[in-house]
Amino acid sequence: MATDLNIDHVANLARLALTPEEKATFAQQLGDVLHHIEQLAKVDVAGVEPTAHAFAVTNVWADDAPQPGLSVEAALKNAPAQREHMVVVPKVVE
Repeated sequence: MATDLNIDHVANLARLALTPEEKATFAQQLGDVLHHIEQLAKVDVAGVEPTAHAFAVTNVWADDAPQPGLSVEAALKNAPAQREHMVVVPKVVE
């Protein structure tokens, strides 16, 4: 893993304008993160199955059953303008 950090390049990619003090701080912090990643890369994972999650993940979906909704009057109660049981809004597409 590369040890030379070009903090100006990283800041440019992130569209950040950094002061010299911020560059020094972030260079140190990014270096620490990269050092930690280097340590993780040294761990022997030869017998470990690849996983996307640490625990088995299953979808928990509620039954798709109809539920009572709002009445037309309740839905339009706070509408600033309405016409023919619909909310009137300003035109936004020309």
